[in-house]
Parts: sequence; C-alpha cells; structure tokens
Amino acid sequence: MTSRAQLKPVKLRNDALNEAKRLDLYRIQVEIRDCEQRAYDLFLQGLVKGTSHLSLGQEAVAAGFASAMEKGDLSFCTYRGHAHTLARGVPMDKVLGELMQRDNGLMRGKGGSMHLTSVAHGVMGSYAIIGAHLPIACGAAWRAQYKGQKDVSVCFFGDGTTNIGAFHEALNFAAVWKLPVIFVCENNLYMEYTPIRDVTAVKHPAADRAGAYGLERIVVDGNDADEVYRAACAAFDKARAGDGPSLIECLTYRHSGHSRADPAKYRPEGELEEWKKRDPIKVYRRRLLEAGIGESALKQIEDDSRRKVDAATEACKAAPPPPAEILTTDVYADGGWAWRN
Repeated sequence: MTSRAQLKPVKLRNDALNEAKRLDLYRIQVEIRDCEQRAYDLFLQGLVKGTSHLSLGQEAVAAGFASAMEKGDLSFCTYRGHAHTLARGVPMDKVLGELMQRDNGLMRGKGGSMHLTSVAHGVMGSYAIIGAHLPIACGAAWRAQYKGQKDVSVCFFGDGTTNIGAFHEALNFAAVWKLPVIFVCENNLYMEYTPIRDVTAVKHPAADRAGAYGLERIVVDGNDADEVYRAACAAFDKARAGDGPSLIECLTYRHSGHSRADPAKYRPEGELEEWKKRDPIKVYRRRLLEAGIGESALKQIEDDSRRKVDAATEACKAAPPPPAEILTTDVYADGGWAWRN
C-alpha cells in the first residue's frame, strides 16, 4: 500500500473546497455507493441479467472529477462506468433501468451495464474494449481545440490499460498536439485477476510513463475525494489555458471482484481489510465531522440517497421491457439498421 509520503501534492484553487463543495462531494460518493450496492442486490434477486463491474471502494475518483467539471466537459468511461455516469448527474432510475433491461433505462435497455451513454450529461459512452476510448477522447479534444471551444475531455481507465498500445498512442498524440484532454488511471492494483505489478516494468503503470511524453508525473490518493478534486482542478485549468494534456494516476482499490462473477480469491489475505480502513466514504465522513459539519447534515444526505435508490428501484421494477420494434433502431448514425456500402 502506498503511503501518503509517496503521493504528489497538488495545488488547491482558492476557496474551492468550501463547505458546500465538500457536502456535494460527500453526496456524490454516497449516492454512487448506495446505487451500486442496490445493483448488486438486484442481481442476487435475478432482476439484473448478465455481468457488471462495480466501483465499490472507488467512488472518490468519480466524485472528485465530476465536481471539478464544467457543463459541456466530456467523460469517457470504461465498462466500470456506473460511478462516472451517476456522478455527472444521470438519474438513478436511468442507470438501474438500463441494468435491469427496462424501457425506462438510459438506452431503453439496449445498451446494458457496459455501454452507459448520456450525451445530455456529457457522458460520451462506456467502452467494453480495453483502451478503445483513449483515441476517441483525443478526437473529441482535437475538435474542441480546432473550434476554439473550452470544453475538456476526461478519459478514465484502469491500470491494465497502460499496457495496451492505444494508451501510448493516445498519450503521444495528445502531447504532440497539446490537446485539452485529461487521462485518469484508476489504479486498483489488479488488471482483472492479475496484479498489475507482476506484468509491468515500473511501479506506477501510468505516472511512471508520463515523462516519456513530456508530461508531469502525478500520483494522488484515489480514496481521498479532496486530493482527487484538487488534482482535477489543476488539470482542467491547464487544459483550458491551452497548455495540453495531463496524466493522473489515482491509487484506489475495489472492494469486490473484477465483476460480479469474481470472488477475488487471488488477493492476499488481509489486503481487502487493510484497504477498507481507508474506505473513501468513511474517511470523508470523518473529515467533515472534524471540520465542524454537523451530523444532521450528513445524515440528511444519507437518508436522501436511500430514498432516491428505493424510489428508482420501484420505478424500474414497474417499468416494462423495451418493445421489440426498437431492436433494429439506432444501429447506424441515421437511426436505421440496413447495411449499406
């Protein structure tokens, strides 16, 4: 486990982390945790089909970046994208409905867990192919640069992606063109079932390679929403100023296996318990109390989150499955399905 001494400090915007901002950071983390836990419970009830990849334990990364974004900024997610989708403001019933293959889902039940997309909220897709979205994020950033627009693209990926060719190609392209894009590695120590340290030549798979592309080496505590937020703010300021991309490695840990079917027996005994001592939500809750924020304010957030999850669950249970006639719609950009040359 990485100690605080090894993490790179980042500058904080003046007055950025006031009480309102911190309460919002706490709310986002709690809502992600509650919604994803409910998704797991619904799976056990047979109401969520197929697999899904949860971010239990990694909520601080999604919360920190979403809180630093401005309207119009774009998120590109992996198959572990529920957290980032919720953090951008997509309603819980839209996410749970999609997982439950209901007509009220984000894509009317056609996309499923690994393809959550909401252009209206700046969520430009979750991608099941490892590393596929990094060049796409570069394309979106190149468009902003070309048109003189100020939106920034943020691309989230796991530690295993750093050993994929698209990672290096995208970093090089972004650095050469000084694109307004932020690459965020959520290093949870495992690339599916394999420890990332066993197959990577450097200790920090993302940050230790930053120098090869002329970028600053940035490693932050991905279980600390404040640190993530600070790093995100600095990277957004840099991108909007025209100073190019950033690569940020967030050290975190997933509490569950790679997917629902994974019991995670490959983890050393006691490792999960040690990381749970740094549960991002418990850590943040203690910090808010120590900062003088009242217990009642935190309990209000927690109670509201549970009510939202319960209401979303009932709405999704009552929603019908998608009608058969939409099966062949939205296959191509024009909305049709017929093959053309």
